[in-house]
Amino acid sequence: MSERDAHNCTLYCTFLIFGPDGTILAKHRKLKPTGMERCIWGDGNEGAAATVDTEFGTIGALICWENYMPLARAALYQKGVTIYLAPTADNREEWQCTMRHIAAEGRCFVIGCNQFVTKSMYPDQFHYQQELDVVPEELCPGGSCIVDPFGKYLVEPVWNKEEILSAELDMNQVPLSRMDFDSTGHYARPDVFELVIHRC
Repeated sequence: MSERDAHNCTLYCTFLIFGPDGTILAKHRKLKPTGMERCIWGDGNEGAAATVDTEFGTIGALICWENYMPLARAALYQKGVTIYLAPTADNREEWQCTMRHIAAEGRCFVIGCNQFVTKSMYPDQFHYQQELDVVPEELCPGGSCIVDPFGKYLVEPVWNKEEILSAELDMNQVPLSRMDFDSTGHYARPDVFELVIHRC
């Protein structure tokens, strides 16, 4: 969502995690808007590396190209994320590699969320219609997926259509996979590296 700061007019690209009763359990403002996004949204710091502990596991999220920020990912791993949410507008093949890499690196389930958008989905009286006139009908082909802690697809990327993805997550795979590699446990070197997360 786009969130406006209550005290001024700065907009933030914000991710919310809701509980079953509709309450907001966590909020994360995108740390660094990407490319031309910086003309719209400000740098966020509220809720940096936000996670929620649930009966299913620890849920955390980064927005779009924040997932290319190694220290942001490491902050989620350090907080024990087991279900990693990654909403994006990136539909490139490289993004799919990133989703699989994060799953294998963090030994967590990754749910990659992307939108399927066509020009016909825009309202008839769109303010900048001339900009839509020069682009292809399919603006974003999707690419949502679900990846297991070993970096294998549970649900292959879905392209060129709207679809709700679902999969049964065997949460026992998380500790099983971390017996092999645990980036913030036995595979960490705190005597050499230290990550400091400034609380906001």
